[in-house]
Amino acid sequence: MTNPDVASRFEEIYSLTSKAVLAYITTKCRQTADIHDIFQDSYLELFQVLNYRGVSYVKNPKAFMLRLAKRKISRYYTLLERLKLFVSLTAENEESTPYEVADIAITSILTEDFTINQVLVESAKKYISSKSESVRKVFYLFYDFDMTIPEISKALGISESNVKNKLYRTIKELRDLLSERGSMDYEG
Repeated sequence: MTNPDVASRFEEIYSLTSKAVLAYITTKCRQTADIHDIFQDSYLELFQVLNYRGVSYVKNPKAFMLRLAKRKISRYYTLLERLKLFVSLTAENEESTPYEVADIAITSILTEDFTINQVLVESAKKYISSKSESVRKVFYLFYDFDMTIPEISKALGISESNVKNKLYRTIKELRDLLSERGSMDYEG
C-alpha cells in the first residue's frame, strides 16, 4: 500500500520535472530506443527514494531528478558495455539477417499511428530506423511525447528551423515512400 503523501509528492515532482528530464535524457542517450527505459528507471528510483527517505527529502526537484537521470544514463551504458563482453546482443531474423537486439525498441515510434496495413507499417518503421539518430530523436520527442518544435529545439540544442527541417523533410520522404508502396500493393 502506497502512502498518499508519497504518491502526491511523486506526482508533484513528476509534473514539475518530466519535460526537462525527458529532454536531458534524450540529448544524452546514444540511441532513441534507450530513452524510455532510462526515463522510467529514473522516476522509479524517485518513488523508491520518497518511500524510503520521506517526502521532504527532495528539496530541489529539478536538480535532484537531473542528477538522478545522469546517474541512470551512466549506469545504463556502463552495464550495456559490460554485457556486450559476455552476451551477444545480435540475433538473426527469419531471413538469417543479423540485427542489433538493442535496436528493436524503435518499433514503438510509429506502430500506433499507422493502421493502413502491416507492410506499410513495417516499411515506415524500417525507414525511420534508417535515419540519423538526431532525426529519430526529433520524431521520438514530437510524436511520443507531444513536445512542440520550440521545446525540441531547446532540448536538443539545435535551431527551430533545423528541427522543422528534420521533421518535415522526413515526413515528406515517408509519405512519398508509403504512397509509392501503397500504390504498388493495389496494382497487384
